[in-house]
Amino acid sequence: MRLLVHSARQLALVTGAGGAAAAAGPLVGPAMHAIAVLESDAGLALVADESGRIEEFGNNTEIMKKWQDTSFDEVVDANGMCVIPGFIDAHTHPIWSGDRINEFIMKLEGATYMDIHKKGGGIYSTVRNTKNASDEELYVSLKSRLTRMMHAGTTVVECKSGYGLDVNSEIRLLKILQKAKEEHPLDISITFCGAHAIPEGMNSTEAVDAVVNDQIPAVKEMKQNGTLNVENIDVFCEKGVFNVEESRKILTAGKNIGLRVNFHGDELCALGSAEMGAQLNATAISHLEEISAEGIAAMANSGVVAVILPTTAFIMHLKPPPVRQLISHGVPVALGTDFNPNAYCLAMPLVMHLACIHLGMTVNEALVASTLNAAASLGRSATNGSIQKGKWADFVIVNAPRWEHIIYQYGAHSHLIYAVIKDGKVVYKNKEFSRSTV
Repeated sequence: MRLLVHSARQLALVTGAGGAAAAAGPLVGPAMHAIAVLESDAGLALVADESGRIEEFGNNTEIMKKWQDTSFDEVVDANGMCVIPGFIDAHTHPIWSGDRINEFIMKLEGATYMDIHKKGGGIYSTVRNTKNASDEELYVSLKSRLTRMMHAGTTVVECKSGYGLDVNSEIRLLKILQKAKEEHPLDISITFCGAHAIPEGMNSTEAVDAVVNDQIPAVKEMKQNGTLNVENIDVFCEKGVFNVEESRKILTAGKNIGLRVNFHGDELCALGSAEMGAQLNATAISHLEEISAEGIAAMANSGVVAVILPTTAFIMHLKPPPVRQLISHGVPVALGTDFNPNAYCLAMPLVMHLACIHLGMTVNEALVASTLNAAASLGRSATNGSIQKGKWADFVIVNAPRWEHIIYQYGAHSHLIYAVIKDGKVVYKNKEFSRSTV
């Protein structure tokens, strides 16, 4: 499968200033803003090889001449449009049944997340609905959500279990995620999140023992026999859920079977989750609304990626995470939708807009955080997240004269995205496409 994209106006490479390579790691500090963007009224082109990796990009005339005798499987005319790397959604909970509309209304009337959680709502409500749904119902809804993410420009997505909370239910959800990983065009990084909440009828000690002694060994067995490709382990480290030491025990057990540590921390209370994660050499920690100065320093020193979720703070009226402090101290910052029944957002462009407006990120920083740095949070920065030779040809073609329109025109991705390309293949093309969008 060989692909040619030609006549683009801009290529946002998402490498360091001047195109400096950042293939093996994230961009941090000022480098998050000083990214390379190629621009030419004469046009720019990209070529992907048979394996779906980027083979060449640059001047349109030169590439068209060089490859004029080549037979391409797909040719995309990006005349006057912009090409950016495919978005990488670094944090989602996409497999569940039911909804939480009543809780949304309760929050508008003043109820907090933990108020609802303690009354058996929140995660518990979704767990009950999910257990009552069939495998087919869960798979169909999961595929639909993944497809809508793809139509919004996502090409790689982290997907958590977590609405099972017992060994059989969690393995069931992981198997359905595995099926989607094998059948859906998106690249899925599966996360085991059996420690999403303390199951009803258990105390925290019993819950930790169940995760460590029952669930993780079951995951290990299926990883070893090749039926599950689980990559990450998550825990909800929070007051009233799993404390720091309980979380450490669960995460260490997951790390011991080869899972990356990638967990919820310092969201509602300042517990020292970031410091603990840095001690474990975590790959990523999400939320961080209540992170301490010591936690920021610890993450910077150990290179832990901060996965920021603007939708959560927005919907729950939380204190915004200190993104400017994280960036200024050299913590790699990534973004995710946090898609779940409590934060029903599937579109990274909207997340990027919120990150700029509410969290003070620049548009360049938001793009880096949604591509290369998000890839780093999933151990994929060497292969995904920027336009560089040898990386996977994952692109979003934006129907605008400048790539920044994908953030500027908030909520408008449905008419701004002309095409989504994954591994050198066009996986989505906007049938309603019109050039007159700006």
